[in-house]
Amino acid sequence: MENQMLTSLEVAEIVYKYMQEGIIVLNASKKIISANPKAEIILGYGSADIWGLSYDETFYQPSDLDDICTLLENGDEFWEGEVAKRRPNGEVYTAWLHIRKVEHLEKACRYVIVFRDMTKQKKAQKELVLAAKVFDNINEGVMVTDMQGKILSVNPAFQVVTGYTEEEVLGKTPNILQSGIHNKEFYNKLWTSLNNKGYWRGEIWNKRKNGEVFPEWLTISCVKNDKGKVINHVAVFTDITDQKLAEKELKKLAHNDSLTGMANRYSYIKRMETLLKTAKKYDQQLAVLFIDLDRFKQINDTFGHEAGDRLLIEVSGRLKELLKNKDMIARLGGDEFVMTLSNIKHPREAFVLAEKIIDVLSKPVWIEGHETYVSSSIGISFFPEDGMTVEQLLKNADKAMYEAKNHGRNRFAVYHDEMMNNASEKLSMEVELRKAIERNELFVVYQPQINLKNNHIEGVEALLRWKNEGLGMVSPADFIPLAEETGLIISIGEWVIEQVCKDLKTLEMMGFSNFKFAINISPLQFLQDEFVDHIMHILEKENVPARSIELELTESTIMPNAKTSTQRLVELKNQGFKISVDDFGTGYSSLSYLNRFPLDYLKIDQSFIKRIEKFEEDCSIVEAIITMAHRLHLKVIAEGVETERQLTFLQKEKCDIVQGYYFSKPVVLEELIDLLYIWETQWIK
Repeated sequence: MENQMLTSLEVAEIVYKYMQEGIIVLNASKKIISANPKAEIILGYGSADIWGLSYDETFYQPSDLDDICTLLENGDEFWEGEVAKRRPNGEVYTAWLHIRKVEHLEKACRYVIVFRDMTKQKKAQKELVLAAKVFDNINEGVMVTDMQGKILSVNPAFQVVTGYTEEEVLGKTPNILQSGIHNKEFYNKLWTSLNNKGYWRGEIWNKRKNGEVFPEWLTISCVKNDKGKVINHVAVFTDITDQKLAEKELKKLAHNDSLTGMANRYSYIKRMETLLKTAKKYDQQLAVLFIDLDRFKQINDTFGHEAGDRLLIEVSGRLKELLKNKDMIARLGGDEFVMTLSNIKHPREAFVLAEKIIDVLSKPVWIEGHETYVSSSIGISFFPEDGMTVEQLLKNADKAMYEAKNHGRNRFAVYHDEMMNNASEKLSMEVELRKAIERNELFVVYQPQINLKNNHIEGVEALLRWKNEGLGMVSPADFIPLAEETGLIISIGEWVIEQVCKDLKTLEMMGFSNFKFAINISPLQFLQDEFVDHIMHILEKENVPARSIELELTESTIMPNAKTSTQRLVELKNQGFKISVDDFGTGYSSLSYLNRFPLDYLKIDQSFIKRIEKFEEDCSIVEAIITMAHRLHLKVIAEGVETERQLTFLQKEKCDIVQGYYFSKPVVLEELIDLLYIWETQWIK
């Protein structure tokens, strides 16, 4: 038995090797002459690297070790406490140290250190503090009970809603809140769900301390220990009294317009859906008349909203007198009304009614003692010719109404004519657009992009413009969708890339190198199988490196076919292109795809930038996008910056790049060159 016993040295070696705290021995020069395996793991050094390492290199502030050793050399027996440490990979963490000065007879052993990583403990402490803050500050009431149903804790919101103080409810059961409205079966179902599913949620009526009964939305959850045993119940509830009152009020307004008493939009749509089913079944024709008052805004602004309301009541009364029992009328909102003629035999019936409406509304109305006149513009659509759904019929009648306004007002227009006019205009524009390249009508303008860290213009966004001799300056909002629809966008897109390459070389000749040009790529262009080959061919022909080009694609371009998009983007990245997602926040706004695609930039849609001065939620959205992008190692571009306040906000949130009218409108190449020279001499400080 004695031969099987371990010596003290053997025991010490075992403890040294397997101890869960790090142990380090330093010589007088504070270099490591011994370290156990746990020390190597915590410090992040391998066995070959740790021997002879100066121990102060493992400190975030190397001078901390000198201060500690000075205390020990001046007579202190030991030192212990928390210090900031740094691993070789740059990671900073907190460690607890116990350092003792020793004298060794045979070796130059000066200090023995026992330490442990406090990262997990620190994180747990922060989480506890955060949880406590959440518990105290959330608007929902929270109650925690033990398995005997005794209340262990309640938060301030619970006390506000129920009227009970914490002292009044601790140790009691939730029965003190019961209203008496629910029967035994209700509570049996509650407990069955809680026991079987681990939670219950639903609407329940409880009672405040003052006896007032109130509705709440309640969620009860089971809390389990490490062994899976339920040890507590947590109830979280929201007082929904205001919501219930609002619902009651909404029910009153659900079907009727409060001002005129006629059907509102919701009621009209529901009745129309039923009417359309009947019309489809029996092959009937319907007419929808969309009515808008022509001078209502002027009258409203002149005499006030109260006078405007009286006018709407008078108009609604006149319109009701024109309808038969089988027909429908509704006020959609503002000064817009809609009528439906059911089971008509000929479109002429709708035309006759439209003439009557125009006539009856043309008669004078007395407002504030003044004889006032109001006219109306009416658009007409027919079922089934102009639409098979309520939405289509209303939309097309609305378009026809605007056609009536455009032709002088106080008249009606039929949707068919409006469609023909649009088709004719679109066809004319398409013919002109097909000739735009050969006529040199297309040109590119550039909007500078400013790096907020160094105030340099580090690149520009290329934007397409079209000036036609007959049409004048055509808005991109008009011709870009047409180019997409007709397929012309492919050849136009390649022309833009080629022109950008030429302008890029011109800038380099003027001394502006390392410049980035951002080009918008259309969905149709990106989806072409030969897209990468075509764009590389252009760059090789113009002798322009891919690293100078940033390709901007919208979320809706890359998301529908994510697998193909990923392959194509990887291929582009391998060629050297920079990739950005344009208009972020207006499409899918999915966080998951940002990691899947090889992106460089995230471009916040300008609609969010425009509203950050007015709406706090848009500030939060922009802040969240910037934070998220930076954590994914993406740079953020904010477009549409127009004011100093917007710029200040973006600087505070550490946005990387901005562009917008605050700095410059989009300019042609010659103006861009002048701007770059001025910027270098006046803006860069």
